[in-house]
Amino acid sequence: MMCKRSLKMLLCVSFLINSVAVFAETNWNLQTVNSTGNGTSPWITSFDKVTVEGYILNRPEYMLDTTPNYNTIPYNIGAQWQIFIQGGAGDHAGTCIWLGQNYKNLGYIPDAFGRYTNEEWVAEINRLNHDPVTGHRFLPGDYVRVTGLTKYYGGKTNINERHSTAVENDVIIELVGLGKGLPQPEVITLDQLKDTSDNFIFDQTRLTGCEYYQARLVRVNGVQFVSDANWAPNGKLVITDGTKTFPVLLGIGSGITASSNNLFSTFDIIGILDQEDGSSPNTAGYRIWVTNYDGNGLILADGCDLTGIFASGDINKDCVVNFADFAILASDWLRCTNDLLTNCQ
Repeated sequence: MMCKRSLKMLLCVSFLINSVAVFAETNWNLQTVNSTGNGTSPWITSFDKVTVEGYILNRPEYMLDTTPNYNTIPYNIGAQWQIFIQGGAGDHAGTCIWLGQNYKNLGYIPDAFGRYTNEEWVAEINRLNHDPVTGHRFLPGDYVRVTGLTKYYGGKTNINERHSTAVENDVIIELVGLGKGLPQPEVITLDQLKDTSDNFIFDQTRLTGCEYYQARLVRVNGVQFVSDANWAPNGKLVITDGTKTFPVLLGIGSGITASSNNLFSTFDIIGILDQEDGSSPNTAGYRIWVTNYDGNGLILADGCDLTGIFASGDINKDCVVNFADFAILASDWLRCTNDLLTNCQ
């Protein structure tokens, strides 16, 4: 059964709840790979949905451009949305959750379920960004339950819609623990990620090397940029410890601009260890993804999200106090929120 986004959606969802099987899984089991780095999880080919739990590691709007961009240009996916979750105790792995706006542009998706209009995309992202029960706007450090289909891409098994806007392919995110805090970044060295020839360490068992840390928050101390010429939103850079190197991908958070690099020559870095390898075998393409920078000069990271400590005026909790917060304040100015008061107007 394929359901369209229409007035019949509620009836369709009701049917699906009773007809689609959902199975709990760990992030660790979901990310199994073979000797060439290809995903081997049985969920990749299953039509059942899988549920995993973990801590949200990033803000989607700091990682990929979520701005509505309906188009029919071949291979132009338009707007994208993505978060990483990291498993809790005993679940040493993480999972990426991804959505795109224009699946049809990839050339093999049916028209009926191939694209979100701009209005549909905004509604879909608004749904994903908020807990369906409490309405809480998800933030890094929230512990959530994610349910959806899976698809292997570039070295990891993602949870997504399998490139279809059909309602039954929806990803569901539910709040389990509010503001639990980001996991402590694992302190590692480049020796744990690269071999003596400066090649990525790939271990099929995922007990060592890049696979062991994939989709998790890591910290590497005492590094330098090989060159900072590409410092900019979505910039691709390389760090070195003086012997070995490792790729770094910058996000699009407001703290990353062409002129915002004030890091000392030697600094620490905290980010998500990701992989996107379009070649074969899928045993390379690792990078540390840093989605925002707070300008502290010592650590390439966003301290606001890492600590979960917000300024009192940061109403929307985006780690900066600006006119966006003032607009929220102004919209509620003199608004009474206690209807029990007799003088409430």
